Amino acid sequence: MPESTKEDIQSKMNVTAFRGYRYDSSVAGDAGVCIAPPYDVIDPEQQEGLYKQSEFNIVRLIKGKSQGGDDDSQNVYTRAAEYLDSFIKSGALKRDEQERIYVYAQDFTVEGKGYRRSGFIALGQLEEYGGSVQPHEQTLTGPKEDRLKLMRATQCQTGQIFVLYSDPDRSIDALLAQACTGEELLQATDEDGVVHRLYAITDREQIKTITEVMSSKGIFIADGHHRYETALNYYNETGNPRASGHMMTFVNTFNEGLVVLPTHRLIKNIKDFNPVQLLGHLNEHFDVARMAFEDMVQKKQKQQMMFDALKTEYEGGEHAVGMYFGEGAFYVATLRDMGVMDTVAGEKSEAWRRLDVTVLHKLILEKLLGIDEAALAAQTNVEYIKDFGEATQQGLDKVDGGDSQGMFFLNPTRIQEVEDVARNGEKMPQKSTFFYPKVYSGLVLNLLK
Repeated sequence: MPESTKEDIQSKMNVTAFRGYRYDSSVAGDAGVCIAPPYDVIDPEQQEGLYKQSEFNIVRLIKGKSQGGDDDSQNVYTRAAEYLDSFIKSGALKRDEQERIYVYAQDFTVEGKGYRRSGFIALGQLEEYGGSVQPHEQTLTGPKEDRLKLMRATQCQTGQIFVLYSDPDRSIDALLAQACTGEELLQATDEDGVVHRLYAITDREQIKTITEVMSSKGIFIADGHHRYETALNYYNETGNPRASGHMMTFVNTFNEGLVVLPTHRLIKNIKDFNPVQLLGHLNEHFDVARMAFEDMVQKKQKQQMMFDALKTEYEGGEHAVGMYFGEGAFYVATLRDMGVMDTVAGEKSEAWRRLDVTVLHKLILEKLLGIDEAALAAQTNVEYIKDFGEATQQGLDKVDGGDSQGMFFLNPTRIQEVEDVARNGEKMPQKSTFFYPKVYSGLVLNLLK
């Protein structure tokens, strides 16, 4: 379990209840078919499916379809605003009559084990990084420009920012568990089998308890860095007092349902790429184990052997990376001496240097393959693959089919590592963490006008 960060962050996190807009089933039908994953994980096929799922699905706001002839006066952003206005006017979206804190529970299974991650949705005060709010990942300009245009057009917060706080006493978790025995406002099962449930806390004393506990807490952004920075930019741009806080899903780092999965890397478009040469260079700093196979049955066995070896190194505190280049073998490269990271990233903290993802990025992708931070940001040579469902196999298929030149596999980043790096005011490389499951959009909206 991570240690409490209460003493490390002195600034106060102001959390407030609010009157959100929610789907009214008497008009919109089942609210569960109106919600959607975060905009940045919706591909065209899923976008089309969500459009068909309900005429009121939130995808029309968060990731609408482009149309021929779109210009400055008619585009995905203006249509989002029109959809929002029509949803409210028709009564499909209705504002709650009293302020409340919403409780968001997600039931899911990973590797055969069931979990429940529970958190609460409230307005968190926006501020520059460094006080009570700490990021842990770098952001890109493009997504922030996109989200800012959407906020300008709709004047509405449509999605959540997923944040973590540390409360070993779990005083808030007890209130959330109690709320989950009450009226269920929404239930939906997504395509991965995750069950999303929404409840509410309306008791003033319970709301007061939550706000008081959070007043001494700092938060770490788990997912939604682009949304957070966009919301802050929008507030600074407009000065709208309603925009001074943003909807956040707050989850305790001690919650038993907090699961982090790894994100792997596919490499592509590397000039004169030579796997044999790469493996030779790796021997300078890594111990490399080769797991060869001759047929598909052996391939599955060796793939599992690679993952088992990665897990063993992880549990032993070592730093290891799995590899596959489509030439009849999997590999596990284990760093012999962390001291080499001092020479390539001496300006960074020890916490940052000891991350598996930074070992991969600095010693392999950058030093040996020439994929620097600019190339990573542009994603010209790297594609990110989340370790869930069929995604890993699809990545391997891309290597076998020649669409990618290789695949690197990582262990998950520990929650404590996220906290340590963020507390130092540093940011991890993009896609260093994959908090599963994703926090959905559309459960509740916060209108700013």
